[in-house]
Amino acid sequence: MTSAFFTRGAAGFVPAPHARSPWAPGMLHGRLIGGLAASAVEEEYGDPEMHFARLTVDLFRNSPMLPITVEVALVRDGRRIRVADAVLSTEQGVIGRASVVLLRKGEQPAGDRPVTPAWDESPPDGPPPEHPGGWVPPFDLWSLPGWNGPGRRRIWMRETCPLVEEERLSPFVRAALAADFASPLSGMDSGGLQFINADYTLNLARLPEGEVIGMDATGHLSTEGVAAGQCTVHDAAGPIGYCLVSAIANLHRT
Repeated sequence: MTSAFFTRGAAGFVPAPHARSPWAPGMLHGRLIGGLAASAVEEEYGDPEMHFARLTVDLFRNSPMLPITVEVALVRDGRRIRVADAVLSTEQGVIGRASVVLLRKGEQPAGDRPVTPAWDESPPDGPPPEHPGGWVPPFDLWSLPGWNGPGRRRIWMRETCPLVEEERLSPFVRAALAADFASPLSGMDSGGLQFINADYTLNLARLPEGEVIGMDATGHLSTEGVAAGQCTVHDAAGPIGYCLVSAIANLHRT
């Protein structure tokens, strides 16, 4: 699968069939909402002198496979910080929103401080394994050690489709698309995925280099059907940031 997830139309961004969610055939995949929000904010407010430090995406409504409009607004534009919001809607109403923080680049302070170590998983050097069945991800995915295997769950992933037809994926949008995967990675257990995320927050110390992004599930907590999960985000050169998700027990209901 190499065709774009969306084309631009008169009514907004029109989703292709492979933009669907694994939860239901008529439901848009939540990670694409974050991707569209990141792309729209970057197009309007990106600045080479500023760094995309945080992206928070609220997924408070399941979106049908309908055209999406994205409205962006500048909340604050200071000397060292820029904050922008994005609101995503279909003809049925608002389906999600996002907040982005950009920080001005500057001199790195000297001194020793705790640093997240690089993980011991090398980037993939071959094609991804065949998916066992069911929903087939429309991107390349290498699962380590396997969804139902013991130990910490880790993945490498690589986008194979443009987000929007005839538009290239920027490093920031690539990271935004990957970040949603922190939910299944941190919430999966031997019974499958029983939590669906309501939001995710991506904090980046730097943008990813190259096409592959790695995620290492570093924690999951849940009580009474409400969960928090976290992952460390990597590229081939090392760790680049963190992703935190809030999720609710779904038990395959949407």
